[in-house]
Amino acid sequence: MSQALQSLLDLLDLEQIEENIFRGQSRSAVVPRVFGGQVAAQALVAAGRTVPTDRLPHSLHAYFLRQGDAGAPIVYNVDRTRDGRSFTTRRVVAVQHGKPIFSLSASFQTHEDGLDHQAPMPAAPDPATLPTSQERLTGYDHLDPEVVERFLEAREAIDLRYVDEPPYGKFGEPREPHSQVWFRTNGKLDGVIDAPLLHVVLATYVSDMTLLDSVLLAHGRGGWAIGDVVGASLDHAMWFHRPFRADEWLLYDQESPSAYGGRGLGQARIYTQDGRLAISVIQEGVVRVPR
Repeated sequence: MSQALQSLLDLLDLEQIEENIFRGQSRSAVVPRVFGGQVAAQALVAAGRTVPTDRLPHSLHAYFLRQGDAGAPIVYNVDRTRDGRSFTTRRVVAVQHGKPIFSLSASFQTHEDGLDHQAPMPAAPDPATLPTSQERLTGYDHLDPEVVERFLEAREAIDLRYVDEPPYGKFGEPREPHSQVWFRTNGKLDGVIDAPLLHVVLATYVSDMTLLDSVLLAHGRGGWAIGDVVGASLDHAMWFHRPFRADEWLLYDQESPSAYGGRGLGQARIYTQDGRLAISVIQEGVVRVPR
């Protein structure tokens, strides 16, 4: 396991300070604030710590309320909303400096057999044939070296590979609002840390990295790395359909059906490499052109 992945796992390993109250550390991301995927993943960890281990998340719905302070810890308060025979519901509020910055509702379910169908996996090249983040980012002379360094540091724990040029790699002309990314952790998860909930938490963390790319593509914008838009996540929803491993390749197939009123919508499906639909994701974010 890489040191970067171990550091990410440490970041997601919350301290319990009271029953239903947890504390997590935070760190800055590509932009000078707490990465939204970090808060969502930590909140899911907090919820999961109050749920029997035989129940895994099947959905989450979240709102980003305030910008997080990367220099301060985050306290997660868990409300044990309901414990049913098959489903468990939890609500989590993340607090910094006495104010809520994030809220999450998550539902957990025991395993059941039932009807089974799915949307087919779209065509995508083998991830082994695609350039790594290091190879892509260091090849862009138009990017500020400090921005490249922040990108690489933020994604050091995740092997993330774009199928086509990312928004910041090729911009100026509108493209189809569709983006594909392969991802997996930069190292295997095994031994005592190999818990099913951890794979779900890591996928939640990564899901906030690229979902609004398709909004930028539709308008030929380079994004936060270029500075031709400003934005932030507003809400985030995920449905976990089938088992998967975050340390094995997952295809993140993303598109944007709409942008209007300073907001852009991204929706996506995440597939295992053998074609099983594992996760559905929807996110809306603020996407504004600087004045």
